[in-house]
Amino acid sequence: MLHTLKILKMRLITLLLAFLLVLISCTSAIEKPKKLIEKDKMVDILYDIALLEAIKSQNVNGGISSKKANEFLFQKYKIDSLQWEENNKYYAADIEEYKKMYEEVKQRIQEETQKTNKASSESSLPSNPDEPMVR
Repeated sequence: MLHTLKILKMRLITLLLAFLLVLISCTSAIEKPKKLIEKDKMVDILYDIALLEAIKSQNVNGGISSKKANEFLFQKYKIDSLQWEENNKYYAADIEEYKKMYEEVKQRIQEETQKTNKASSESSLPSNPDEPMVR
């Protein structure tokens, strides 16, 4: 009986130490990158990534390779892969803020889609409603 109690006590201590270790490792803060990308610029990058991913998945104009997409982004925003990774990790550490950033991206995509749909529907209407459309 005494031996069983010692084993249970050791297991409990081990579980508590494991729990504390996991808790400490999960709450460690991610350091702010030395070359911080401003939040607005980061949202612009995420927006462009969403567009590039759509192009890749739809194979528009033959698609675009990941390598070409990355080169485009790094050149456009004057960043490198390390800066991108550090900043993405930094912003993603605050899940609520990162979620808001993606909501902004989603909103921009919806606005652009509405503009495009409106422009295409307007261009398909005849300038004179009495004239039939001939294509």
